[in-house]
Amino acid sequence: MKTQIDLNADVGEGFGAWAMGDDARLMPFLSSANIAAGFHAGDPGTIEATVRLALRHQVAIGAHPSLPDLMGFGRRPMAISPDEARQLVVYQASAVRGFAVAAGSRLHHVKPHGALYNMAAQDLGLSKAIVAAVQSLGDDLVLYALSGSITEQVAREAGLKVACEVFADRRYEPSGALVSRKDPRALITDETESIDHVLRMVQDGVCLAVDGSLIAIQADTICLHGDQPEAVAFAQTLTKVLAQRNISVQTM
Repeated sequence: MKTQIDLNADVGEGFGAWAMGDDARLMPFLSSANIAAGFHAGDPGTIEATVRLALRHQVAIGAHPSLPDLMGFGRRPMAISPDEARQLVVYQASAVRGFAVAAGSRLHHVKPHGALYNMAAQDLGLSKAIVAAVQSLGDDLVLYALSGSITEQVAREAGLKVACEVFADRRYEPSGALVSRKDPRALITDETESIDHVLRMVQDGVCLAVDGSLIAIQADTICLHGDQPEAVAFAQTLTKVLAQRNISVQTM
């Protein structure tokens, strides 16, 4: 039975004059923050402000590197080489780390975003490149990876610290992959279903796939999508339910 769990969210995903998600109200419920690094969202001012917000609430600072796809919010697959993937991660993670260090803190983790995350989860070459990028940055960083994915396996084999990530608002294929956002079944929008989904993964170590089968799953960290309309209310409810079951929210 788990007694603690990390709760993370993708934040800092505004750009220029455009804001996305209510980071200020969501941050108090989190233990880890994945901060957009400029390629799918975010800009220097937004990164700096989000780093400071995370520090204010004692939330671990993570970099959220993406494919260079601002128009598509990093959710469209691109044909890139492993070396390009490595460079993308090093470049973007270094930007977030720079702002963290400037604020008197440090970078805690790296979590690839969107299509880069999902492509690597099923691709050995891309996973090796991302792991190499994180290792090259030093600082004993943690890699957040889809539970049961190729990325998780490669990270463990390389001796990298890895947090197995599960998603509160996403449905799963029988293979353990996330259902594509092109599929109308991809997102869980009902709060009760989401809570049940999370508790099943955290307490029982299994996930209900879209075909009704059960998948064995390890949950070290739960992802909430901060851009969802009810993200703050859901975070509040989820942390309350976890506390009722004596599961505390803590950074890995």
